[in-house]
Amino acid sequence: MPLPRASKALARFTVLDLTRVRAGPTSVRQLADWGANVIKIESPPGVEDQMGGPREGPDFQNLHRNKRGMTLNLKTPEGLAAFKRMVKKADVVVENFRPDVKKRLGIDYKTLAKINPRLVYASISGFGQDGPYANRPGFDQIAQGMGGLMSITGLPGQGPVRAGIPIADLTAGLFAALGILVALLEREKSKKGQHIETSLLQAQIFMLDFQGARYLVKGEVAKQAGNNHPTSIPTGVFKTKDGYLNIATAGQKTWQRFCEAAGATALMERPEYKTAEARSKNRDALSPEINKYLAAATSAEWVERLNKAGVPSGPIYAIDQVFADPQVKHLGIVQSVTMKDKSKMRLLGQPVGLSRTPSRLATRPPDLGEHTNAILKEFGFSARDIAALHKAKAL
Repeated sequence: MPLPRASKALARFTVLDLTRVRAGPTSVRQLADWGANVIKIESPPGVEDQMGGPREGPDFQNLHRNKRGMTLNLKTPEGLAAFKRMVKKADVVVENFRPDVKKRLGIDYKTLAKINPRLVYASISGFGQDGPYANRPGFDQIAQGMGGLMSITGLPGQGPVRAGIPIADLTAGLFAALGILVALLEREKSKKGQHIETSLLQAQIFMLDFQGARYLVKGEVAKQAGNNHPTSIPTGVFKTKDGYLNIATAGQKTWQRFCEAAGATALMERPEYKTAEARSKNRDALSPEINKYLAAATSAEWVERLNKAGVPSGPIYAIDQVFADPQVKHLGIVQSVTMKDKSKMRLLGQPVGLSRTPSRLATRPPDLGEHTNAILKEFGFSARDIAALHKAKAL
Protein backbone atom coordinates (compact mmCIF):
# COMPACT_ATOMS: atom_id res chain seq x y z
CA MET A 1 0.00 0.00 0.00
CA PRO A 2 1.76 3.18 -1.14
CA LEU A 3 -0.15 5.51 1.16
CA PRO A 4 0.78 5.82 4.85
CA ARG A 5 -0.90 3.40 7.23
CA ALA A 6 -3.04 4.70 10.07
CA SER A 7 -1.64 2.02 12.40
CA LYS A 8 0.35 -1.22 12.31
CA ALA A 9 -2.34 -3.09 14.24
CA LEU A 10 -4.42 -4.38 11.29
CA ALA A 11 -1.88 -3.79 8.52
CA ARG A 12 -1.94 -7.43 7.34
CA PHE A 13 -5.63 -7.34 6.40
CA THR A 14 -7.19 -6.18 3.13
CA VAL A 15 -10.79 -4.96 3.23
CA LEU A 16 -13.12 -4.41 0.25
CA ASP A 17 -15.57 -1.69 1.26
CA LEU A 18 -18.91 -1.76 -0.59
CA THR A 19 -20.73 0.33 2.04
CA ARG A 20 -22.72 3.51 1.64
CA VAL A 21 -24.24 6.29 3.78
CA ARG A 22 -23.38 5.79 7.51
CA ALA A 23 -23.70 2.44 9.30
CA GLY A 24 -21.47 0.57 6.86
CA PRO A 25 -18.82 3.30 6.51
CA THR A 26 -18.73 3.61 10.31
CA SER A 27 -17.82 -0.08 10.52
CA VAL A 28 -15.10 0.11 7.88
CA ARG A 29 -13.70 3.31 9.36
CA GLN A 30 -12.81 1.32 12.47
CA LEU A 31 -10.73 -1.05 10.37
CA ALA A 32 -9.13 1.74 8.33
CA ASP A 33 -8.20 3.73 11.43
CA TRP A 34 -6.34 0.70 12.77
CA GLY A 35 -4.30 0.30 9.62
CA ALA A 36 -6.19 -2.20 7.45
CA ASN A 37 -5.71 -1.84 3.71
CA VAL A 38 -9.21 -0.54 3.03
CA ILE A 39 -10.34 -0.17 -0.58
CA LYS A 40 -13.52 1.84 -0.98
CA ILE A 41 -15.35 0.58 -4.06
CA GLU A 42 -17.87 2.92 -5.66
CA SER A 43 -19.82 2.99 -8.90
CA PRO A 44 -18.32 4.97 -11.78
CA PRO A 45 -19.76 8.44 -12.45
CA GLY A 46 -23.30 8.38 -13.81
CA VAL A 47 -24.11 4.80 -12.80
CA GLU A 48 -26.02 5.70 -9.64
CA ASP A 49 -26.59 8.71 -7.40
CA GLN A 50 -23.93 9.66 -4.87
CA MET A 51 -25.09 8.44 -1.45
CA GLY A 52 -23.99 9.79 1.92
CA GLY A 53 -23.81 13.48 1.07
CA PRO A 54 -21.27 15.47 -0.95
CA ARG A 55 -17.68 14.21 -0.94
CA GLU A 56 -16.39 17.56 0.27
CA GLY A 57 -18.90 17.67 3.14
CA PRO A 58 -17.85 17.05 6.76
CA ASP A 59 -19.86 13.83 7.06
CA PHE A 60 -18.19 12.12 4.09
CA GLN A 61 -14.74 13.39 5.09
CA ASN A 62 -15.13 12.06 8.61
CA LEU A 63 -16.34 8.61 7.52
CA HIS A 64 -13.87 7.87 4.73
CA ARG A 65 -10.43 8.96 5.90
CA ASN A 66 -7.60 6.42 5.89
CA LYS A 67 -9.06 4.62 2.84
CA ARG A 68 -8.14 4.38 -0.82
CA GLY A 69 -10.83 4.58 -3.47
CA MET A 70 -11.61 2.94 -6.79
CA THR A 71 -14.59 2.67 -9.11
CA LEU A 72 -16.09 -0.60 -10.28
CA ASN A 73 -19.44 -1.20 -11.96
CA LEU A 74 -20.69 -4.44 -10.44
CA LYS A 75 -23.67 -4.42 -12.80
CA THR A 76 -21.42 -5.21 -15.76
CA PRO A 77 -20.08 -8.74 -16.32
CA GLU A 78 -16.55 -7.36 -16.55
CA GLY A 79 -16.86 -5.38 -13.32
CA LEU A 80 -18.34 -8.32 -11.45
CA ALA A 81 -15.59 -10.62 -12.68
CA ALA A 82 -12.95 -8.11 -11.60
CA PHE A 83 -14.50 -7.85 -8.14
CA LYS A 84 -14.54 -11.63 -7.72
CA ARG A 85 -10.89 -11.69 -8.77
CA MET A 86 -10.12 -9.18 -6.02
CA VAL A 87 -12.09 -11.24 -3.50
CA LYS A 88 -9.59 -14.07 -3.92
CA LYS A 89 -6.90 -11.92 -2.26
CA ALA A 90 -9.11 -10.06 0.23
CA ASP A 91 -9.62 -10.82 3.91
CA VAL A 92 -12.86 -8.91 4.48
CA VAL A 93 -15.85 -7.68 2.48
CA VAL A 94 -18.28 -5.27 4.14
CA GLU A 95 -21.63 -4.32 2.61
CA ASN A 96 -24.89 -2.71 3.68
CA PHE A 97 -27.13 -3.38 0.69
CA ARG A 98 -30.64 -4.62 1.28
CA PRO A 99 -30.46 -8.45 1.44
CA ASP A 100 -32.07 -8.95 -1.98
CA VAL A 101 -29.66 -6.57 -3.74
CA LYS A 102 -26.45 -8.49 -3.14
CA LYS A 103 -28.06 -11.75 -4.23
CA ARG A 104 -29.26 -10.08 -7.40
CA LEU A 105 -25.75 -8.76 -8.07
CA GLY A 106 -24.20 -12.14 -7.32
CA ILE A 107 -21.97 -10.90 -4.48
CA ASP A 108 -23.67 -12.59 -1.52
CA TYR A 109 -21.64 -14.49 1.07
CA LYS A 110 -22.35 -17.99 -0.22
CA THR A 111 -21.19 -17.02 -3.70
CA LEU A 112 -18.01 -15.28 -2.57
CA ALA A 113 -17.12 -17.90 0.04
CA LYS A 114 -16.78 -20.44 -2.78
CA ILE A 115 -14.12 -18.17 -4.29
CA ASN A 116 -12.35 -17.50 -0.99
CA PRO A 117 -13.26 -19.81 1.93
CA ARG A 118 -11.18 -17.62 4.28
CA LEU A 119 -13.30 -14.56 3.53
CA VAL A 120 -14.89 -12.71 6.44
CA TYR A 121 -18.05 -11.13 5.02
CA ALA A 122 -20.00 -8.57 7.05
CA SER A 123 -23.56 -7.49 6.31
CA ILE A 124 -25.33 -4.54 7.92
CA SER A 125 -29.01 -4.04 7.21
CA GLY A 126 -31.98 -2.20 8.61
CA PHE A 127 -33.84 -5.17 10.05
CA GLY A 128 -31.81 -8.34 9.45
CA GLN A 129 -30.94 -10.61 6.53
CA ASP A 130 -34.23 -12.52 6.69
CA GLY A 131 -37.62 -12.33 8.35
CA PRO A 132 -40.78 -10.34 7.53
CA TYR A 133 -39.02 -6.95 7.37
CA ALA A 134 -35.78 -8.07 5.73
CA ASN A 135 -36.25 -6.15 2.49
CA ARG A 136 -37.52 -2.94 4.04
CA PRO A 137 -35.14 0.02 3.61
CA GLY A 138 -33.38 0.81 6.88
CA PHE A 139 -33.13 4.28 8.38
CA ASP A 140 -31.74 5.31 11.75
CA GLN A 141 -34.83 7.08 13.06
CA ILE A 142 -37.05 4.15 12.11
CA ALA A 143 -34.79 1.87 14.16
CA GLN A 144 -34.81 4.30 17.08
CA GLY A 145 -38.60 4.17 17.10
CA MET A 146 -38.95 0.42 16.67
CA GLY A 147 -36.10 -0.24 19.12
CA GLY A 148 -37.86 1.60 21.96
CA LEU A 149 -35.40 4.47 22.34
CA MET A 150 -37.80 7.22 21.30
CA SER A 151 -40.33 6.11 23.92
CA ILE A 152 -37.87 6.75 26.76
CA THR A 153 -36.18 9.88 25.39
CA GLY A 154 -37.50 13.36 26.19
CA LEU A 155 -39.65 14.90 28.88
CA PRO A 156 -42.61 13.06 30.41
CA GLY A 157 -45.68 13.53 28.23
CA GLN A 158 -43.67 15.18 25.45
CA GLY A 159 -44.27 12.45 22.90
CA PRO A 160 -41.57 10.41 21.14
CA VAL A 161 -38.16 12.10 20.78
CA ARG A 162 -35.22 10.81 18.78
CA ALA A 163 -31.65 10.94 20.07
CA GLY A 164 -29.53 13.82 18.80
CA ILE A 165 -27.13 11.47 16.98
CA PRO A 166 -27.85 8.55 14.60
CA ILE A 167 -27.20 6.08 17.36
CA ALA A 168 -28.65 3.02 15.59
CA ASP A 169 -26.46 3.63 12.54
CA LEU A 170 -23.35 4.24 14.60
CA THR A 171 -23.74 1.31 16.96
CA ALA A 172 -24.64 -1.11 14.16
CA GLY A 173 -21.40 -0.09 12.46
CA LEU A 174 -19.37 -0.51 15.63
CA PHE A 175 -20.89 -3.93 16.39
CA ALA A 176 -20.18 -5.06 12.83
CA ALA A 177 -16.54 -4.00 13.23
CA LEU A 178 -16.36 -5.94 16.49
CA GLY A 179 -17.83 -9.00 14.78
CA ILE A 180 -15.27 -8.72 11.97
CA LEU A 181 -12.40 -8.59 14.43
CA VAL A 182 -13.75 -11.60 16.35
CA ALA A 183 -14.09 -13.54 13.09
CA LEU A 184 -10.54 -12.66 12.06
CA LEU A 185 -9.28 -13.84 15.43
CA GLU A 186 -11.20 -17.10 15.11
CA ARG A 187 -9.87 -17.57 11.58
CA GLU A 188 -6.34 -17.68 12.96
CA LYS A 189 -7.23 -21.12 14.35
CA SER A 190 -9.91 -22.50 12.02
CA LYS A 191 -8.46 -21.09 8.76
CA LYS A 192 -12.06 -20.44 7.70
CA GLY A 193 -14.04 -17.26 7.16
CA GLN A 194 -17.65 -16.68 8.10
CA HIS A 195 -20.63 -14.38 7.65
CA ILE A 196 -21.22 -11.59 10.18
CA GLU A 197 -24.70 -10.09 10.34
CA THR A 198 -26.09 -7.17 12.30
CA SER A 199 -28.82 -4.60 11.79
CA LEU A 200 -29.86 -1.17 12.94
CA LEU A 201 -32.80 -2.73 14.79
CA GLN A 202 -30.67 -5.28 16.66
CA ALA A 203 -28.09 -2.66 17.58
CA GLN A 204 -30.72 -0.27 18.89
CA ILE A 205 -32.43 -2.92 20.98
CA PHE A 206 -29.07 -4.01 22.44
CA MET A 207 -28.39 -0.39 23.38
CA LEU A 208 -31.51 -0.35 25.55
CA ASP A 209 -29.26 -2.27 27.95
CA PHE A 210 -30.61 -1.94 31.50
CA GLN A 211 -33.92 -0.51 30.28
CA GLY A 212 -34.39 -3.66 28.23
CA ALA A 213 -33.33 -5.81 31.17
CA ARG A 214 -35.82 -4.06 33.45
CA TYR A 215 -38.59 -5.29 31.17
CA LEU A 216 -37.22 -8.76 30.44
CA VAL A 217 -36.39 -9.55 34.06
CA LYS A 218 -39.04 -7.64 36.00
CA GLY A 219 -41.68 -6.68 33.43
CA GLU A 220 -41.13 -2.94 33.97
CA VAL A 221 -41.89 -0.74 30.95
CA ALA A 222 -39.74 2.40 31.19
CA LYS A 223 -41.22 5.74 30.21
CA GLN A 224 -39.82 9.18 29.47
CA ALA A 225 -38.04 10.61 32.49
CA GLY A 226 -36.55 13.74 30.95
CA ASN A 227 -33.18 14.59 32.44
CA ASN A 228 -33.81 12.61 35.61
CA HIS A 229 -31.86 9.40 35.99
CA PRO A 230 -34.40 6.55 36.07
CA THR A 231 -33.11 5.02 39.31
CA SER A 232 -30.53 7.28 41.06
CA ILE A 233 -32.20 10.38 42.50
CA PRO A 234 -31.23 13.18 42.41
CA THR A 235 -29.22 12.72 39.24
CA GLY A 236 -29.96 15.02 36.33
CA VAL A 237 -29.92 18.60 35.10
CA PHE A 238 -30.18 21.44 37.61
CA LYS A 239 -30.44 25.21 37.22
CA THR A 240 -27.75 27.54 38.56
CA LYS A 241 -27.21 31.27 38.71
CA ASP A 242 -26.15 31.46 35.06
CA GLY A 243 -27.36 28.27 33.39
CA TYR A 244 -27.44 24.54 33.96
CA LEU A 245 -25.19 21.67 35.02
CA ASN A 246 -25.33 17.92 35.50
CA ILE A 247 -25.10 16.42 38.98
CA ALA A 248 -24.98 12.72 39.82
CA THR A 249 -25.70 11.87 43.45
CA ALA A 250 -25.97 8.10 43.30
CA GLY A 251 -25.79 6.56 46.77
CA GLN A 252 -26.57 7.85 50.25
CA LYS A 253 -23.05 9.07 51.02
CA THR A 254 -22.89 11.09 47.80
CA TRP A 255 -26.28 12.61 48.63
CA GLN A 256 -24.98 13.66 52.00
CA ARG A 257 -21.80 15.13 50.49
CA PHE A 258 -23.89 17.08 48.02
CA CYS A 259 -26.13 18.54 50.73
CA GLU A 260 -23.10 19.60 52.76
CA ALA A 261 -21.30 21.16 49.77
CA ALA A 262 -24.42 23.00 48.66
CA GLY A 263 -25.32 24.23 52.14
CA ALA A 264 -28.51 22.19 51.89
CA THR A 265 -28.16 20.01 55.00
CA ALA A 266 -31.78 20.77 55.86
CA LEU A 267 -32.83 18.56 52.93
CA MET A 268 -31.08 15.56 54.49
CA GLU A 269 -33.33 15.69 57.54
CA ARG A 270 -36.64 15.89 55.72
CA PRO A 271 -38.44 12.52 55.71
CA GLU A 272 -39.40 12.78 52.02
CA TYR A 273 -35.70 13.02 51.01
CA LYS A 274 -33.97 11.03 53.72
CA THR A 275 -33.64 7.70 51.89
CA ALA A 276 -33.04 6.75 48.26
CA GLU A 277 -36.51 5.24 48.05
CA ALA A 278 -38.10 8.40 49.43
CA ARG A 279 -36.13 10.63 47.06
CA SER A 280 -37.18 8.52 44.09
CA LYS A 281 -40.82 8.77 45.12
CA ASN A 282 -40.58 12.55 45.55
CA ARG A 283 -38.22 13.34 42.68
CA ASP A 284 -40.52 15.93 41.11
CA ALA A 285 -40.54 18.00 44.28
CA LEU A 286 -36.83 17.56 45.06
CA SER A 287 -35.37 19.09 41.90
CA PRO A 288 -36.94 22.55 42.42
CA GLU A 289 -35.71 22.49 46.02
CA ILE A 290 -32.16 21.82 44.86
CA ASN A 291 -32.40 24.58 42.25
CA LYS A 292 -33.08 27.11 45.01
CA TYR A 293 -29.71 26.36 46.60
CA LEU A 294 -27.84 26.26 43.30
CA ALA A 295 -29.10 29.72 42.33
CA ALA A 296 -26.48 31.16 44.69
CA ALA A 297 -23.53 30.47 42.33
CA THR A 298 -22.60 29.94 38.69
CA SER A 299 -22.36 26.59 36.97
CA ALA A 300 -18.56 26.79 36.85
CA GLU A 301 -18.39 27.54 40.56
CA TRP A 302 -20.65 24.61 41.40
CA VAL A 303 -18.71 22.20 39.18
CA GLU A 304 -15.51 23.13 41.01
CA ARG A 305 -17.06 22.99 44.47
CA LEU A 306 -19.01 19.76 44.02
CA ASN A 307 -16.17 17.81 42.43
CA LYS A 308 -13.87 18.85 45.27
CA ALA A 309 -16.48 17.47 47.65
CA GLY A 310 -16.59 14.15 45.77
CA VAL A 311 -19.90 14.79 44.06
CA PRO A 312 -19.80 14.05 40.31
CA SER A 313 -20.85 17.11 38.34
CA GLY A 314 -20.09 18.70 35.01
CA PRO A 315 -21.04 21.48 32.63
CA ILE A 316 -23.50 21.06 29.77
CA TYR A 317 -21.64 22.16 26.66
CA ALA A 318 -22.65 23.28 23.22
CA ILE A 319 -20.60 21.54 20.53
CA ASP A 320 -18.06 24.37 20.22
CA GLN A 321 -17.55 24.38 23.98
CA VAL A 322 -16.83 20.64 23.93
CA PHE A 323 -13.78 21.14 21.74
CA ALA A 324 -12.57 24.13 23.76
CA ASP A 325 -12.46 22.17 27.03
CA PRO A 326 -8.91 21.65 28.35
CA GLN A 327 -9.45 17.96 29.13
CA VAL A 328 -10.80 17.32 25.64
CA LYS A 329 -7.74 19.05 24.17
CA HIS A 330 -5.48 16.99 26.42
CA LEU A 331 -7.07 13.71 25.28
CA GLY A 332 -6.15 14.50 21.68
CA ILE A 333 -9.29 13.09 20.10
CA VAL A 334 -9.22 15.88 17.52
CA GLN A 335 -6.59 15.20 14.86
CA SER A 336 -5.61 16.82 11.57
CA VAL A 337 -5.30 15.28 8.13
CA THR A 338 -3.54 16.92 5.17
CA MET A 339 -5.83 17.65 2.23
CA LYS A 340 -4.95 17.68 -1.49
CA ASP A 341 -4.23 21.44 -1.41
CA LYS A 342 -1.91 20.93 1.62
CA SER A 343 -4.41 22.55 3.99
CA LYS A 344 -5.27 20.82 7.28
CA MET A 345 -8.70 19.45 8.12
CA ARG A 346 -9.60 18.61 11.71
CA LEU A 347 -11.57 15.43 12.30
CA LEU A 348 -12.40 13.11 15.17
CA GLY A 349 -9.82 10.41 15.82
CA GLN A 350 -10.32 7.11 17.58
CA PRO A 351 -11.37 7.27 21.26
CA VAL A 352 -9.14 4.30 22.16
CA GLY A 353 -5.38 4.49 22.69
CA LEU A 354 -2.93 1.63 22.12
CA SER A 355 0.57 2.02 23.52
CA ARG A 356 2.51 0.36 20.68
CA THR A 357 0.21 0.58 17.67
CA PRO A 358 -1.88 3.75 18.06
CA SER A 359 -4.32 4.98 15.45
CA ARG A 360 -3.85 8.24 13.55
CA LEU A 361 -5.36 10.16 10.68
CA ALA A 362 -2.90 9.19 7.97
CA THR A 363 -4.66 10.05 4.72
CA ARG A 364 -7.51 12.21 3.47
CA PRO A 365 -10.66 10.61 2.02
CA PRO A 366 -10.12 9.55 -1.61
CA ASP A 367 -11.55 11.28 -4.63
CA LEU A 368 -13.93 9.17 -6.69
CA GLY A 369 -11.85 6.49 -8.39
CA GLU A 370 -8.58 8.14 -7.37
CA HIS A 371 -6.62 4.91 -6.90
CA THR A 372 -8.44 2.59 -9.35
CA ASN A 373 -5.55 1.69 -11.63
CA ALA A 374 -2.99 1.41 -8.82
CA ILE A 375 -5.23 -0.89 -6.78
CA LEU A 376 -6.00 -3.17 -9.72
CA LYS A 377 -2.29 -3.43 -10.46
CA GLU A 378 -1.66 -4.52 -6.85
CA PHE A 379 -4.28 -7.24 -7.28
CA GLY A 380 -2.44 -8.62 -10.30
CA PHE A 381 -4.31 -6.94 -13.14
CA SER A 382 -2.10 -6.21 -16.14
CA ALA A 383 -2.13 -2.96 -18.09
CA ARG A 384 -4.10 -4.80 -20.79
CA ASP A 385 -6.61 -6.06 -18.21
CA ILE A 386 -7.12 -2.55 -16.85
CA ALA A 387 -7.50 -1.06 -20.32
CA ALA A 388 -10.12 -3.69 -21.17
CA LEU A 389 -12.09 -2.80 -18.03
CA HIS A 390 -12.04 0.87 -18.95
CA LYS A 391 -13.18 0.03 -22.49
CA ALA A 392 -16.07 -2.04 -21.11
CA LYS A 393 -17.07 0.90 -18.88
CA ALA A 394 -16.62 -1.33 -15.85
CA LEU A 395 -14.46 1.32 -14.11
